Amino acid sequence: MKKVLIANRSEIAVRVARACADAGLKSVAVYSDPDADALHVRRADEAYALGGSTGKETYLNIDKIIEVARRAGSDAVHPGYGFLSENADFAEAVLAAGLIWIGPSPDSIRALGNKVTAREIAVKAGAPLVPGSDGPVDSAAEVITFAEKHGLPVAIKAAFGGGGRGLKIARRMEDIEDAFDSAVREAAVAFGRGECFVERFLDKPRHVEAQVLADMHGNVVVVGTRDCSLQRRNQKLVEEAPAPFLTEEQRRLIHDSAKAICREAGYHGAGTVEYLVANDGTISFLEVNTRLQVEHPVTEETTGVDLVREQFRIADGEPLTLTHDPKPQGHAFEFRLNAEDPARGFLPGPGTIAAFEPPTGSGIRVDSGVRSGSTVPGDYDSLMAKLIVHGADRAQALNRARVALDEMVIAGIPTVLPFHRAVVRDAAFTQTDTFGVYTTWIESEFAVPLAASPEIAAAQPDNERSELTVEVDGRAMRIGLPARLLESLMHGGGSAPAKPIKDEAVHEPEVLHAPMNGNLVKWLDEDGAQLAVGDPVAVIEAMKMETTIAAHRAGTLARGEQEPGAAVDRGEALGSIR
Repeated sequence: MKKVLIANRSEIAVRVARACADAGLKSVAVYSDPDADALHVRRADEAYALGGSTGKETYLNIDKIIEVARRAGSDAVHPGYGFLSENADFAEAVLAAGLIWIGPSPDSIRALGNKVTAREIAVKAGAPLVPGSDGPVDSAAEVITFAEKHGLPVAIKAAFGGGGRGLKIARRMEDIEDAFDSAVREAAVAFGRGECFVERFLDKPRHVEAQVLADMHGNVVVVGTRDCSLQRRNQKLVEEAPAPFLTEEQRRLIHDSAKAICREAGYHGAGTVEYLVANDGTISFLEVNTRLQVEHPVTEETTGVDLVREQFRIADGEPLTLTHDPKPQGHAFEFRLNAEDPARGFLPGPGTIAAFEPPTGSGIRVDSGVRSGSTVPGDYDSLMAKLIVHGADRAQALNRARVALDEMVIAGIPTVLPFHRAVVRDAAFTQTDTFGVYTTWIESEFAVPLAASPEIAAAQPDNERSELTVEVDGRAMRIGLPARLLESLMHGGGSAPAKPIKDEAVHEPEVLHAPMNGNLVKWLDEDGAQLAVGDPVAVIEAMKMETTIAAHRAGTLARGEQEPGAAVDRGEALGSIR
């Protein structure tokens, strides 16, 4: 292995590029039109345009990525996480092209990436499990039948997904149909497959996971555990290692069953085996993520193991550097820095970062895909960077985290920093004798009032680019520039006119506005419906997540002209309630 193409973007692409430099490998970045000036493009040794804006046109386009690998002379491909990282067809295409696939085998990806077959493997491995469907369910009616037999709540999950997308919880029979439809839609958008299965949902569980490394020589180790219970909409926000407040018996069960699952599946590479831990101590296998996790840095900080370097070694056929499960040293937290406004229900807010000033000091690490002046596009998820804080123990790590979060500056767009600053001071999270948070704690119990961000982006970032031909040493070359910059240069250097921004201050009180840029998924009420405050009205998808728009006042709904699938801008009138 000498030259690695990184089939991803943003902070994980930067992270892999740095690991390549550490390992003496050349790195190749790929980028979409909105990412042409992104940090990962500059951090790699080479970068190639994929052409297009959407994930389907770019980072999900297998043929384009393989062609770039050929053009660049790459001999290996690292998929990062998300996008094609758990796509067995992509892994096969990489191998068929004669390239090294830095990940598990396509067969392992299929077996463990499909939550149905993963459950079957977990059963064979003797892992703890709650009741679930024998395979994908074809309709909401099948989910209702399952709930009648096993009880509520139930979890409807994308069979080929992960990261919380395509996962819906139904606590009432009447909610099952909408939850099933939403899970299928999200799964199809995020993973290209809409199949879902159902299982009994443990109420108020913790989310605990085991970081696994397995080589091609039969060696399997659990590098450590993590707790990832602080989530919103089933998307993790804060992670820590090692998972606190577990008994030795619980920890042993997690380590042993995680390794047994990987051995049963013939797994090699980095992977994560996830579990739910109930209040009564019950542990239930959840899923296997056949890739590197967003939260891998907390394991690295508490073990000294570079997980990406280990991925390189495994893909090159080398044995693991570890011979046994390492004992964690100290404690670490990771805070995901998303472009979302927590005071507005974690609404995503793409835009341009006016200032990005990370903290410094002992135990501080920042993995970032942005810097001051970077654009956060609305085409992808909202993760910009990660703040990782390490201490000698959990108490010291928390103290350092409070200082670091207070010092962190991100201006120009909304961020989740206000939530992070509040949660590291919340008694439920900071108590020293037990763990007081669970996977739906943010929606259910977090009650600290947060001021709405004054910087939520008022318009979609202008990522439009234009090309022109220039002559270099007598040879014609095409270069791409931001469209507004090119327009400015072509018209004497003056500033191009800015796109109009909708001003919320002039909105009439009866108008129902889109709270973000996105696409209208569906209407939930008909014209003339009588609504109370808080009643759901419509669903908008933005940054790969669905958000339900609620009535801001009581009255009669008059829907706008937008049809499902239509793009909407933040502040756009969706209708009125009079």
